[in-house]
Amino acid sequence: MSNRLIVVVTDSSAYIPKEALDSLSIPVIPLWLTWGEERLRDGVDIDPPAFYRRLRADKVIPTTSQPSAGEFEEFFRQTGAGADAVVGVFLSSKLSGTVANALAAQAQMPEFTIRVVDSLSTSMGLGFIVLATAQAAAAGQSLDEVVAAAEDMRDRVHVLFAVDTLEYLYLGGRIGGAKRLLGTALNIKPLLHLEHGTVEPLCQIRTKRKAVAQMLDVAQERLNGKRMAEAAIIDVGSPEEGDEIVGQVEERFGVSTVYRTTVSPAIGTHAGPGTVGIAFYAER
Repeated sequence: MSNRLIVVVTDSSAYIPKEALDSLSIPVIPLWLTWGEERLRDGVDIDPPAFYRRLRADKVIPTTSQPSAGEFEEFFRQTGAGADAVVGVFLSSKLSGTVANALAAQAQMPEFTIRVVDSLSTSMGLGFIVLATAQAAAAGQSLDEVVAAAEDMRDRVHVLFAVDTLEYLYLGGRIGGAKRLLGTALNIKPLLHLEHGTVEPLCQIRTKRKAVAQMLDVAQERLNGKRMAEAAIIDVGSPEEGDEIVGQVEERFGVSTVYRTTVSPAIGTHAGPGTVGIAFYAER
C-alpha cells in the first residue's frame, strides 16, 4: 500500500458512463473533430445526440485528430498539480497518435512523474481498463501496482461490434484487417473485434439480428467457461438495438453489472451509425 496521490487520466474516446464512475474522479482530455470549417472538442463542443443527428444528415463526414503534445503538457500540469504521479491510459496507438503525443509531452516534463499506458483498445474496452486503474489508485496501491492493474485489465477485456457498413472505418483509415471485407455485398453486416489494438474481422453475416446473435456466441467462447464479470453495451445512434442487447446479455450470462452507453463522437465518426457492440471481461 502507498500514501502517494496518483491521478489517473484518459481521453474522451473512453466515454465512461457516470454510473460506472461511482465516486472516482478521472480527468479527460478531449480528442478533436474537424467538420468542414469547424474544429470541435470531442464530447465538449458536441455531444453524441447532436453528433449523430448531424452525421446522418450531413454530406460531409468529419475527421478526427489527437490532442497535440502541447495540449498534453498543459493537461498533465493541470491534473498533476499537487499529485505525486499521473497515470494516463489512452486509446490504442494502432488507431490514433494520442499515445505518441502523450509520450512526447511526458518527455518534456521531467519534473513530473508520468506513466503512459497504451490500452490497445477504445470505447468501453478502454473504459474498463481506466476504471480498473483508477480503482487501484483509489485503493492506495503503489505506482507500479496501479500501472500493473491497467496492463492486467488490458489483457482481459474484449470488444466485439457489428457495423451496418464498413464505409466509415474505411474513410477514416481505421479499418485494419477488415479491409479484406470491402467489396462484399452491401447487405453484409460485418462482425468485428479489437485485436492487439486494431480492428479485425471475425465474420460476415447477412442480417443485423444474426450478427448480434453471433457476437454473443463469440462472447461466450471468449469467456472460456468463466462467468462474465462486467459488460457494457455500446451503440452508435441505435439506442433501441442497444437496449435489446442488454436484456439478452443479462439473461444469457447472468451478469449483474451491464452498463449502457454510446460512443464518443470521435469514435462514432469511424464506426458509423447503426453500430452496436459489447465490451466485457471475465471473472478470475
